[in-house]
Amino acid sequence: MPNTTTLFALDQIRTVKAKPGFESLPFYQHTVSMLECVSTHNFDVLASICDDDFGIIDLDPQGKSVVVANRAEWENWFQSLFAKLKEMKAQTNSEIINYQAIQTAEMGYCVLDFCQNLEVGGFVGKFFCVATIIWKKVGEEWKESRWHVSLIRTEPENLLQMVG
Repeated sequence: MPNTTTLFALDQIRTVKAKPGFESLPFYQHTVSMLECVSTHNFDVLASICDDDFGIIDLDPQGKSVVVANRAEWENWFQSLFAKLKEMKAQTNSEIINYQAIQTAEMGYCVLDFCQNLEVGGFVGKFFCVATIIWKKVGEEWKESRWHVSLIRTEPENLLQMVG
């Protein structure tokens, strides 16, 4: 299993922005690395961070909820998503608006308010989301065990009709 050296160093991050102060909170660098992997379509590093024992609830490029139940579906989902974003010539980046986390010896969780920007052909749509991430300790590493994201609002407001 890859170790935590596969995480993006905070000074290398180009597609994730956040207010100062979050970097000292538990799981912050892991969370940023996950968002960076989605933006750069880095399946291998994302797969090394995520375990997803209980599946995920994610959003597609149109802002619709996607239920992914197991690891095989997870791998298919991200391979397909990254291919679709590439086909669309879409660029994505994230802005972390708020971040909170709790960590115990073996488990933890964080709540992430963020804006996912999707740029296609010069048009930028903003998906404002909240995600809950469950983390578990596997050996000496922390793995994302469950991701659940909900769409709060979009900008422009009719974005879902425009990209749907």
